[in-house]
Amino acid sequence: MKIEKECKECILAQTVRMGEILNLDLAQKEAINTLTKKHTDGLDYTLTPPQNAYKLYEEIALLLNKEDIYKEIKTASTKRAEELLPECEAILQNASDILLSSAKIAVAGNVIDLASRVQYDLKEEIKNITNLKFEIDDFSALKNALANAHEIVYICDNAGEEVFDKIFIKTLKKLYPLIHIYYFTRGKPIINDITYEDAINSGLNEYAEVVDSGVPTPGFVYSMASHKAQEKFKRADVIIAKGMGNFECMSEQSRANTFYLFKVKCEPVGRFAQAKLGSIVCKSSYLSKKF
Repeated sequence: MKIEKECKECILAQTVRMGEILNLDLAQKEAINTLTKKHTDGLDYTLTPPQNAYKLYEEIALLLNKEDIYKEIKTASTKRAEELLPECEAILQNASDILLSSAKIAVAGNVIDLASRVQYDLKEEIKNITNLKFEIDDFSALKNALANAHEIVYICDNAGEEVFDKIFIKTLKKLYPLIHIYYFTRGKPIINDITYEDAINSGLNEYAEVVDSGVPTPGFVYSMASHKAQEKFKRADVIIAKGMGNFECMSEQSRANTFYLFKVKCEPVGRFAQAKLGSIVCKSSYLSKKF
């Protein structure tokens, strides 16, 4: 999905929100605003939104002299997510289909997104998860693909979500004990996305092999991935990609048995995915591109 003109306002809003969240002083806010305006005036409309945004965040990190800008916020997001584990466990205990319920829990966690202009209440999302239906529902295709899979690449998204990803991955391991799961993280801190360190600290390595993808953008770009990540991606029987950033980056270069799990949090993504704002989707790619 290529960046659209509407995305410019979204990027501007993101950095304004950053100044408030991080309690920056006026000089820092003005410097970031100047950087952002310069960057958005030169957007490359042949690239995806995450590919356009990551250079700006690198410059902001240099300006603030802090590699992981949202480090403390990410830690707080994970702690908040962990507080909701009892509710999640209760949902699974009463579920008629634990795979479907655990997948929906993982998608509910996708509301944790500092880059989104529309913010949602995480506790409410979890509370209402049993009543939520996928607007785009390719879940049966995902189940069929999993039944014959030996290796899965699970591409993560935002910090805090890993708590819910772990619930889904634990369920996958319970139902398909012979499947090997690779959990792909970002290659470096970018916005509030999950890094290798974040995933290890949350214990994902107990259930999956955590892999630093090497990708610096807030969305998986195959050409930017490390050789190790590319090889695992090519070899995997199933790709599960969480979040809009991964969908934006991968939707035009997908391969067969790629499944996108995310909440639609902006109009351009909704139009491209053909789903309503605020809905959740489990969208399959039927493309068969060689990598």
